[in-house]
Amino acid sequence: MYGIPTICSIVPPHILRAIAENGDAEDRVRALAALSMSTQPRMERQAVTLLAGALLLPSDAKRRTIYDAQQGRDLPGRRVRTEGELRTRDVSVNEAYNGAGRTWEYFRRVHGRRSLDDHGIRLESTVHFGEGFNNAHWNGRQMIYGDGDGKYFTRFTSALDVIAHELTHGVTQYTSALGFSGQCGALAEHFSDVFGVLVKQYALKQSARRADWIIGAGLLTNRVSGDGIRSMKAPGSAYHDRILGRDPQPSHMRRYVKTYSDDRGVHINSGIPNHAFYRVATALGGNAWSVAGKIWYAVLARELGPRSGFQHCGDATWRVAGELYGAGSEPQQAVLEGWKAVGIRVSEQTIERARTRRRVRAPFEPPAPAAELPQLG
Repeated sequence: MYGIPTICSIVPPHILRAIAENGDAEDRVRALAALSMSTQPRMERQAVTLLAGALLLPSDAKRRTIYDAQQGRDLPGRRVRTEGELRTRDVSVNEAYNGAGRTWEYFRRVHGRRSLDDHGIRLESTVHFGEGFNNAHWNGRQMIYGDGDGKYFTRFTSALDVIAHELTHGVTQYTSALGFSGQCGALAEHFSDVFGVLVKQYALKQSARRADWIIGAGLLTNRVSGDGIRSMKAPGSAYHDRILGRDPQPSHMRRYVKTYSDDRGVHINSGIPNHAFYRVATALGGNAWSVAGKIWYAVLARELGPRSGFQHCGDATWRVAGELYGAGSEPQQAVLEGWKAVGIRVSEQTIERARTRRRVRAPFEPPAPAAELPQLG
């Protein structure tokens, strides 16, 4: 199933609104412009891309193309680098190229996925979009990067986890097609955060316990009081700033935020499943992508749908952990405890169904020997 493309941005609207309300006149103009460009209903359907992906044999080759919008808003812009070409003098071009490549390599090597659609779709990116544009997003067809205003945000190509986060929205589009409102939208943000940090950890060869679990580390300038946009280790602690405000993410269902803004809180309530994943990964130790990441990828790829919520995700990750690593295994127990820590219990119905399947599965017995045939004279 393929999802309907929509705009998926890394900087949530509550941060942009805070800048508009608390900053100076220039901040307000830029923040309102970023809000407009980040939320307008572009809904670009990928008719040509989907048709090509369906007809072409799966490709194992990276196919990257980088464009330069030259501070304009016309897409895709001027082509400046394609697959296999040498580095340019433009740092943003090289970062977008390398980040797309590292994301492709992670999904191919760890999960066996051939690009976003699993058919080798081309990874296209446009840099230098708008003037001081404070965002990066996946528009259903390609990546778009702003340069940041230099005041609160640096260039958006500088953070590998931001690149991987947004490209994962493309993976979601071609797999579970999660909706983008309420809990299903928060799950879409959650899975992008999960694979954003996993791509970064994989590239840095970091263990789960050594990683910072910050989304957008290094994206904020020195004048902002904060570590990044979100924290999976401690949701609600990523930033506390006079202009940007305070990180509103909860880490438990007790503090679930009911709101009509931000598509009913998709960038806010994603902190709850984010923290569950962090708990699972650190409880298991080692490299987060090797066990927890494989569970979450299998769930994204084949267990969820457009209307799935947190309970669906909790049940599915527990069930898949049992399928991959065994009933009652350490990974399955870690998943159970990780969701419990954020106020979500795996449903009794899911547990009972798993028990029933184990009971009715007969133990293996070798076939009885065939009757001995008479000797032919």
